Amino acid sequence: MTETTLQVLDLEGQATGAVPSVPDEDLKRLLRHMLNMRVLDQRMLSLQRQGRIGFYGTATGQEAAVTGSAYALADIDWVFPALREMGVSMWRGTTVKEIVCQLIGNSGDVLIGRQMPCHFSDRKVRSVAWSSVIGTQLPHAMGAAWASKLKKDGVVCMGYLGDGASSCGDFHAALNFAGVMKLPVVFFCQNNQWAISVPLSSQTASASIAIKAVAYGFPGVRVDGNDILAVIGATREAVARARRGEGPTLIEAVTFRMGGHSSSDDPTRYRDAGLVAEWERRDPVARFRRYLAARGLVAEADETRWAEEMNAEVSAAIEAAEALPPPPIESMFRDVYKDLPWHLEEQMRYAQPMGEGQKFEGAFPL
Repeated sequence: MTETTLQVLDLEGQATGAVPSVPDEDLKRLLRHMLNMRVLDQRMLSLQRQGRIGFYGTATGQEAAVTGSAYALADIDWVFPALREMGVSMWRGTTVKEIVCQLIGNSGDVLIGRQMPCHFSDRKVRSVAWSSVIGTQLPHAMGAAWASKLKKDGVVCMGYLGDGASSCGDFHAALNFAGVMKLPVVFFCQNNQWAISVPLSSQTASASIAIKAVAYGFPGVRVDGNDILAVIGATREAVARARRGEGPTLIEAVTFRMGGHSSSDDPTRYRDAGLVAEWERRDPVARFRRYLAARGLVAEADETRWAEEMNAEVSAAIEAAEALPPPPIESMFRDVYKDLPWHLEEQMRYAQPMGEGQKFEGAFPL
């Protein structure tokens, strides 16, 4: 395995490597999606600061890793996200209103208020619920990939993680078993350099995260995570390899979290401003925009219009979502058993006169 970091676009947005084949219309869609993610982050963080949602984790600075990896998947594939992959669900068809409803936890929430804010999942876009316990989604991705191999249905599973999750036991269990069984799974690590306040240098003594794949018997690929074309190329090959029955790949997308770990975090307490400024020069959105502008595919007016349209969509989604009531009390009891047992039936009868669920204020600690 080589420790080369794959790159297609330099910091000025000029192609210096092999450009993956992507139709022009898709290139424009990819840029627009990255911009939409950034607008959504700004608006939702503002909503949290106003006390209208309890928690939010931004993906600002990581839009290329999220969008590029999503683009490489097929509709039949399953996604096992972590905190910063709501953009994957958006690419696959989730609406802004559905995201806002999940953040509020109201009756319009596809998860019926049962998850923490920003812990989005939805069966219709094949995105599986995840836990704030670090790395637990990786054995789930591996297990689903094992089922896919047994069923021979051609499905590939994508398990996302951050650099911090590479230190947990579930990372080892998932990658070891996937390697032994040659399962159709891609482990996609967004190495944004920080596990909350823990820097990568305190996370591992390995030369990279990608190199860890060697011990499990399958390829590890290190890619510039702020270069969307490099991400597409690396992920597309890993997905194709898995679908051919050749087993897993670990992708390390080297990127940077521009904001805090979450709305509860102050990164200025542990991170130097000079480092942030250095990564601002590597902004994935600006880099891709320069590439498309040089090809005559986008103009400044396009970006302005897209931002206005996304802001309008977010405003409409907030208005509609905030008008919805909390989930009904009986939703606490439904979808737990195929047939509701007598003791829950009895509890539900007592609870139903209470009407709707109640909204409680309070910040989340993570």
